[in-house]
Amino acid sequence: MTWQEWDQLKRTAADRMYLDSTGSGGDDGDLVVRGDDLGAVGSEAFRLHVDLKAKADLAGIGADKHGDSSTTQAATSLKKHGFAMGPALDKTLKTWSVQVKTVLQACANISNHLDYSKKSHAHEDKRIAADLAGRDGRALPSSRLNEYFK
Repeated sequence: MTWQEWDQLKRTAADRMYLDSTGSGGDDGDLVVRGDDLGAVGSEAFRLHVDLKAKADLAGIGADKHGDSSTTQAATSLKKHGFAMGPALDKTLKTWSVQVKTVLQACANISNHLDYSKKSHAHEDKRIAADLAGRDGRALPSSRLNEYFK
């Protein structure tokens, strides 16, 4: 097997990975993952993060000179006038903010993990290629590679 053949097999495997419950890795896998699919998931996670951060920040929308949002201002005003809805609105805002931050963290983790994995695999491939290069810099033939596995 030449280095070019090995490199092509690696690219094919990266583009089409099978995960199955039997562990056989054959074509009968119940879940197929392709490199393009992973990129799309990472892009969507990033886009969702940006959109959600911009549009779901109830604790920052309509902030006054003190930094209180319009929702916080409404809750404070309702509390001052003795309405039970004031504390309920304040609690709703805090719960909403925590949940939005949780979803934002999940989106960031998905996007960052896929970016990290891609860079890590590329770095590892370069390291392996450098380790398997002959003294003249060319790829080692498979007959020489077999010596490493004995």
